[in-house]
Amino acid sequence: MATLAAGFGSSHSPMLAARVEDWLGGMFTSRDRARQLVDLDGTPCRYDDLLARAPADAMDRIAPERLTRRHAEKEAAIARLRDDVAAAALDALIVVGDDQEELFDHTNMPAIGIYYGETIRNAKAEPLTDPMGRARMRFLEPDGDADYPCHPALARHLIGALQGDGFDLSVMGGVPGGRFEGHAYSWAHKFCMGTEPVPIVPVFLNAYYPPNQPSPARCHALGEALARAIASCPLDLRVGVMASGGLSHFVVDEPFDLAFLDALRRKDTAFFRNAPLSKLQSGSSEIRNWICLAGAAAALDLAWSSYVPGYRTPALTGTGLAFASFR
Repeated sequence: MATLAAGFGSSHSPMLAARVEDWLGGMFTSRDRARQLVDLDGTPCRYDDLLARAPADAMDRIAPERLTRRHAEKEAAIARLRDDVAAAALDALIVVGDDQEELFDHTNMPAIGIYYGETIRNAKAEPLTDPMGRARMRFLEPDGDADYPCHPALARHLIGALQGDGFDLSVMGGVPGGRFEGHAYSWAHKFCMGTEPVPIVPVFLNAYYPPNQPSPARCHALGEALARAIASCPLDLRVGVMASGGLSHFVVDEPFDLAFLDALRRKDTAFFRNAPLSKLQSGSSEIRNWICLAGAAAALDLAWSSYVPGYRTPALTGTGLAFASFR
């Protein structure tokens, strides 16, 4: 029988792939100025709105010494997570992530989907030299398109078990021409694994795009159903589950991020199921992937978590950079 052996959570922001000198050089400021943002109450706003009401210590939060320290902290957390993935000796890793018009588009954006192909393709990197371009290209392949192994037998079992558990799913058996795995999955391949990649089962949650985003309660229920499906699988497998994405962005909500990580430690089902939608807007919508992880890993204990408040501009835009490991 299959065993749920480990759980992992990881942010996948381009901030994580950027060099410390690019953090210090303000690589995200122009991008954040151009964004439609959402404030901590879930209200749409612009960069200048946030800047006008930034707290008195905003500049201290992005002081060079703090940015340098945070960059080192996130590097250490990524290395620790990668070591834990290797130490778990997994036969398969279920990666719960969101697709941002990479495999899907708005002609068809499934709420919940599972990929059951033999392999999944990542794209060749382009020779970009600007800081953002360099960071994004680290998610891709230096020497040409690459096909990573998947676990179709486990995927097919999950599809059947979840359908029997009341989940209507979209499924994919391959990657269409000209399309590639999204960054939620290439992050796992390029940053969370060694030279011998663990076969994955990509699970898609439409965290990002209205109008069919799954509710927090549905995301948690999906995680619980994944745990039941793993337990019922007749294959002799050590299986892990990883949430890819989050936490808060593109405005750092440090209090909510820390409360979320504390709820993971306490296994606070009510917190996850009743998470306010105002806290799950814009990039913070990817917290849904972690809510699914919380449901899946309920029988495991949180071994450690790491949190880096990734403030990057005077308006305190950025990403809550979070990592977690369950055993």
